[in-house]
Amino acid sequence: MAMPNGFLGFKSKIKISTMSNSIELLQQDADAPILFSLEGHVAVLTLNRPATRNALSGEEMFHAFETIFEHMNQNTQVRAGVLTGAGTAFCSGGNIAEMKDKQGMFKGNPSEVANNYKNGIQRIPRAFQALTVPMIAAVNGAAIGAGNDLACMCDIRVASDKAVFAESFVKVGIIPGDGGCWLLPRVIGYAHAAQMALSGDSIDAHEALRIGLVSKVVPADALMDEALSLAKSIAKNPPQVLRWTKQLLQEARNSTLDQALDRAGQLQGLAHQTADHMEALNAFFEKRQAHFLGQ
Repeated sequence: MAMPNGFLGFKSKIKISTMSNSIELLQQDADAPILFSLEGHVAVLTLNRPATRNALSGEEMFHAFETIFEHMNQNTQVRAGVLTGAGTAFCSGGNIAEMKDKQGMFKGNPSEVANNYKNGIQRIPRAFQALTVPMIAAVNGAAIGAGNDLACMCDIRVASDKAVFAESFVKVGIIPGDGGCWLLPRVIGYAHAAQMALSGDSIDAHEALRIGLVSKVVPADALMDEALSLAKSIAKNPPQVLRWTKQLLQEARNSTLDQALDRAGQLQGLAHQTADHMEALNAFFEKRQAHFLGQ
């Protein structure tokens, strides 16, 4: 899979320039766990552990998610994101070799393992929950176990016709420890989620489309173009309103209708005061393309 130009790897340091509201990249490293590039207003993140099929393990990777997301949140020039995997897999889940050897997150007694999960892989869904920028998963290959859950952490999923999905934790004698039992039913409904989680069986991209796990399936060589096109269509809209809309969608999953209406009213009151709102109205009446500044 060809990567967009300008990919950079992040170790731990990213600095926000408050004058330009742009991301200044430090400690560029092609071997970093996540590669990052900017295409206009779209951030492209690539899991960069192809030797392990982009397994989710290690402090470096957990920290990379947190650091990149934190600074995407601070930079209103970033209006949408795309997450994909290097090599032939999107994400193979946890590191099976470490699991077998009882190393890393899997080391210790039950209480220690629980704590390892809290301080390890569970930081990823928490980082996604705090991410204010809409994120699209471009699922280029296998999304297995925690990799399937990682795709569900994104707001939208587009799949290659070579993609394979599995909530396969039961196959290795464990449960979804990264939040899969919370995430998956919210994406595809309880019955489909129960079938995937309790059987552990894999499904192909077209079955994933049928049950609503992904919104589109495209040929492998068209995946990134499709995901970037979708991200750029989202990024044309006012950045603050995009973030508020995502916030409402997230909050509504656990809200009553009255709570959701109250929150919508609060944010709508703010939206009506923005310069971008007036720009959108002026552009509509003047029959021209709007230009949003995040104000």
